[in-house]
Amino acid sequence: MAARAKIPVRKNLLVYIDAHQCNPSEAEYDRMLDGLDALGRLVENFPQHDLRILIEFNSRSNDYSVKLTLLLPGRTLVGSDHDPVLHAAFERCLAGILDNVKAYKDALGRVPERQKIEEGTHQELMPSSPLDLAALDAAADAGDYPAYRSAVAAYEEGLRVRAGRWVERYPEIQAEMGRRMDVMDVVEGVYLAAFEGHADRPADVRYGDWLVSLIDPTVRALAAHPDEELQNISMARSACGIAAKRISAAPARPATPTRPTRSAPPAAGSPGKPPSSAGRTPSGTLARRPATGPAHPGPGTVSPG
Repeated sequence: MAARAKIPVRKNLLVYIDAHQCNPSEAEYDRMLDGLDALGRLVENFPQHDLRILIEFNSRSNDYSVKLTLLLPGRTLVGSDHDPVLHAAFERCLAGILDNVKAYKDALGRVPERQKIEEGTHQELMPSSPLDLAALDAAADAGDYPAYRSAVAAYEEGLRVRAGRWVERYPEIQAEMGRRMDVMDVVEGVYLAAFEGHADRPADVRYGDWLVSLIDPTVRALAAHPDEELQNISMARSACGIAAKRISAAPARPATPTRPTRSAPPAAGSPGKPPSSAGRTPSGTLARRPATGPAHPGPGTVSPG
């Protein structure tokens, strides 16, 4: 569709449309473009705001796959969906992109945090008992995950509640809750990320708030590499002597699992990087890997509230 290679849409939003294995009608194209008004208004003040729309028809499943890629300064937002009806898939993609743009803009201005402070509703993640930072430092320095896990357990209940709310943002993970995984898997993943990033955590951020900032990268890692991440979590629980709440339908895991070493998860919607692996030491302590998330929330990071 060369005629639609570059189309200015509301508020100078440029749209590039690429269709594969299908030939949408002019009416379908117009209907999609008409739905971009709200997005155009949201991004009009960004110096760059280009939208790529990829449409593919899947003959095997007899449905359409739609992928939206929004290019903004410092961030690329991606959404995808599929449906037998082209416009239905497009609308769901667009709804996700709109939510992500709003979250990105709020993060740039620290709007959620500022509003909570102004309204007196800001709630920090507080430990249920006094936190022994010296014990955390010693355990992390020694690479002793069971000792670290014991020292940080005071945050568990509050972290579980935050993680449960955050999972609702990821339908593919929420659908696995109670089947292949549960919220405590997310919590354990956060503890692992914190254990591995403890030495590099920001000094000016409260420990509980830092743990909260690791929830989203942990959920993204579970979405991108569920088998590897669940192996890591299972290994961590075994090292700590914690009984895992595993659903019987979950796939069997190898007796000596390997744990991936992956870089920090990319921006929202970006594909993860393939993991490599490192083993567990005979003593039961865990070999370290790079932290699952950023050492502190950056300008494009939205921490769960």
